[in-house]
Amino acid sequence: MKIIAVGMNYREHVSELEENEEPSEPVLFLKPDSALASDKLPFFLPDFSEEIHYETEIVVKISKLGKNIAEKFAHRYYDQFTLGLDMTARDLQRKARQKGLSWALSKGFDQSAVVGRFLPVGERDMQDLHFHLDINGQTVQKGYTGDMIFSIDRIVAYASRFFTLKTGDLIFTGTPYGVGPVHIGDCLEASLGDEKLLQLRIK
Repeated sequence: MKIIAVGMNYREHVSELEENEEPSEPVLFLKPDSALASDKLPFFLPDFSEEIHYETEIVVKISKLGKNIAEKFAHRYYDQFTLGLDMTARDLQRKARQKGLSWALSKGFDQSAVVGRFLPVGERDMQDLHFHLDINGQTVQKGYTGDMIFSIDRIVAYASRFFTLKTGDLIFTGTPYGVGPVHIGDCLEASLGDEKLLQLRIK
């Protein structure tokens, strides 16, 4: 099982990160399987970073083997989705960016890919989903998949050009504007509309 993630997939988030321009193709990076974590366990702040940020994202689960998938058929390759948190060591990422180095340490550390309860895709329009994140009862991040630079199907098709997608693989599809730090004692709750899919305690 592998975790594929997309960076800078919402226009306002690109500006938030002070990027110079909108990407012309999906910006992909990988997280190791040891990054996968359940919201049923607390998230322990690591000792190598002083600035861990949340990034709330729609996550799709690949349901069958696929390679070089055409975008028009991409929806056939995932059948479940949830909300996830791409936990990011922002201070490490900032240093890596300044030196033109890899994001691997800042994005791929243990427990950095938290996922909530999965739902069936069914007949849903995946580009018409509203989601949000609350911290300690206050909404801090809102997202709408219609605002994505690259649609979920485009991401699946693009990723399959480079990586054979296998059953159980997860794709984090990018975060909207509003990322920020977490602190010990915080309670994070991510919801699709009014339906809570993820609850995470920070310790």
